[in-house]
Amino acid sequence: MAELKAKKRKNTHRNFMLWTVVLGLVFGMLELGMPLEQLGQTSRDKILQKEVSGDIVLVGIDDQAVREVGVWPWPRSQQAKLLSSIDRQGADRIFVDVHYAGPTTPVEDQALVDTLAKIDDVVIGSFSSPNEGEDWNEIIWPQRMFSDVAEVGSLTAQYDYRSQPKSLPYAVEFDGKRMEGFSTLMAEFEGPIGKTYQIDYSLNPYSIPYVSAADLMAGRNVDMLAGKTVVVGADSEQIGDRYMLPGYKRMGGVYAQILGAETLKIGPRLELGWIAPFVVAVAALLLALRRRNQWIRPLLLLTATGGVIIAAPIATEIFRIGLDIVPALFVLALGLARILWMRWKQRGLVNELTGLPNLVALRRDKSGQNLPMIAARIHNYAEIASTLDADGESRLVEQIAGRLGVGRRENGTLYQGDEGIFIWFADKQVAIGNHLEALHALFRSAVTADAKNFDVDISFGVEVGSGRSLSNRLGSALVAADEAHDEGIKWKYFDPSRHEDATWRLSLLSELDKAIDNGEVTLAYQPKLDLKANKIIGAEALARWTHPEKGPISPTEFIGAAETHDRIGKLTDYVLDQAIAAAARFCNANSNFSVAVNLSARILTDRSLPRRIFAKLQAHGVAPEQLVLELTETAALEGTGADLDLLAELRQMGVKISIDDYGTGLSTLEYLKKVPASELKIDQSFVRGMRDNRSDLIMVQSTIALAHSLNRKVVAEGVEDRESLDQLKSMACDIAQGFIVGRPMGEHELLRRLRQEKRTKVA
Repeated sequence: MAELKAKKRKNTHRNFMLWTVVLGLVFGMLELGMPLEQLGQTSRDKILQKEVSGDIVLVGIDDQAVREVGVWPWPRSQQAKLLSSIDRQGADRIFVDVHYAGPTTPVEDQALVDTLAKIDDVVIGSFSSPNEGEDWNEIIWPQRMFSDVAEVGSLTAQYDYRSQPKSLPYAVEFDGKRMEGFSTLMAEFEGPIGKTYQIDYSLNPYSIPYVSAADLMAGRNVDMLAGKTVVVGADSEQIGDRYMLPGYKRMGGVYAQILGAETLKIGPRLELGWIAPFVVAVAALLLALRRRNQWIRPLLLLTATGGVIIAAPIATEIFRIGLDIVPALFVLALGLARILWMRWKQRGLVNELTGLPNLVALRRDKSGQNLPMIAARIHNYAEIASTLDADGESRLVEQIAGRLGVGRRENGTLYQGDEGIFIWFADKQVAIGNHLEALHALFRSAVTADAKNFDVDISFGVEVGSGRSLSNRLGSALVAADEAHDEGIKWKYFDPSRHEDATWRLSLLSELDKAIDNGEVTLAYQPKLDLKANKIIGAEALARWTHPEKGPISPTEFIGAAETHDRIGKLTDYVLDQAIAAAARFCNANSNFSVAVNLSARILTDRSLPRRIFAKLQAHGVAPEQLVLELTETAALEGTGADLDLLAELRQMGVKISIDDYGTGLSTLEYLKKVPASELKIDQSFVRGMRDNRSDLIMVQSTIALAHSLNRKVVAEGVEDRESLDQLKSMACDIAQGFIVGRPMGEHELLRRLRQEKRTKVA
């Protein structure tokens, strides 16, 4: 029973895979990665660098020869003298990389012809350029007088985009006849006409035995030519015919011919091209994309594959096999980019264990604002999960999500919270009752994880779409799910009647404005106990309003109404002013006393708030450190960058920030680091349940450890008995708040308690 969401993700992955393969093939066939390919080849050549055989000796017409003999080109009688000297030294064969395309004087030309005729094995060069096909079109041929007495070899080379010699032909065809390449004649190697081979630049050109032509022209005896193949060529900037050899400096073109011959001596590389590495990269990407709910393992898989592909040519070239790898790396780079992009998009928005979007993502989904919201709660989820490892819990959630996906609207997203909470939006035309009855029936059969069968205790709650914030709707749907479970039924609608009395709500706001103006809204203070020092060190200010006709109005009701209709600013300013004024009086009885005030998430958009708070603190002579602003965890999670900037400004001022109701908002460590809080307040539901519920105890312990690791204090609210207080002390909790410490009380009552505590300590 695959989810529609999973199908959509699968289609997206398939499309990405298809386009990646197509782009990779185009990238490879058009050789768009050739610059990188050649850079990699140069790096590998340096790693695998080796010496030449030493069988070929270069006689260089270098700067020394130009100085001693004269400016090049020398008279051909002088060149004949050089060749005769090489022959007398016992050279086996002589190759002359010199242009003889045109005549000079008859005497000079005849002197060279006579010398060439006397030498048994001498090769001179011709030059040709390639056509668009594989044939070679001869364009420069030696004078007939020279080609009649010496063998001719092709000095043609192919160059890369940097004009560096890249490859040489085995042989070319001219006028229907085969002409061997200069390098193939040197190496005595026979290859196909019109085909080329790549020069192996791992052969070190500096290891080629070298003799300056100046020494031979001066008649000096050189004991390194006997029995060798000798190549005569230009090696001077003054003469020209110099090229950048890949990985080396500018050198004479004759070096490329000698390195080509040395390449053929050890055997040319078998060039397999880019297809094999490309197929490996595509296979790795396919495996990575199949891991739908993970990102670290696919990232490692693609990175490791890239490392293997980069290293593979080094290993294969030892066996004379060449590979092109840039198209494969292009495919892997696209895969890595997609994984990192998806990770960046989903940061803080997915459950790290299962990959399902979390409740933070739900709060950002405005598409379901007016659709019915359905909440499913697995009441024994914590009990089941405690018996499984991470992979087992992931498989458990996959099965639950699969069943919940049956009949859900197309493209409907399933959101996952902690402790077995799952949320989605339903279409308005769906018969919700029948749908939930069918879903509940699916859970009559056990789910299986790690070869264990588990009976799932599930109930559903529905919030029909009241236009309230998604956070409030979520709470309502969960309340309905819990009520359904408590009443022993499968599902239940949330009763919205408490929110539908529009007349009272509107009149309530006007009445609240008058109550604030007349000072009828009062503050109660619930003390906070420092567990280590065993003394009252602060109190939370709680707004109270008694209506002349309706009596006490629930804070949830009038504060909620003020938030909904953007009237919370006036109430907040009033409470802050009263609380800071009281703090000044409390500090006379206890200098380290602080007062906490709850801050609505809506007020965080007011950029003038820090300025107003600072003015109130100065007016009443209260240090900023003695004011604590409490922000619910849900509000912290919904905050934007601007909200966090405002909190940071308050924190920099010295005001303390507290994250209230911690544990109910499903925040991540990343969010906790971003919110500049000085303390966490553990929600009272966990504190009250920690003595009887192991998961609540673990929640309290882990929160204390987490807060202390972030250098933040921990306040436990809802502490109602001595046993819980002692247990919190043993867990190193910093501060306790609850009925065992003190119920909410008026300012004068709290002052009496502080003075009494002070007298007791003095006594």
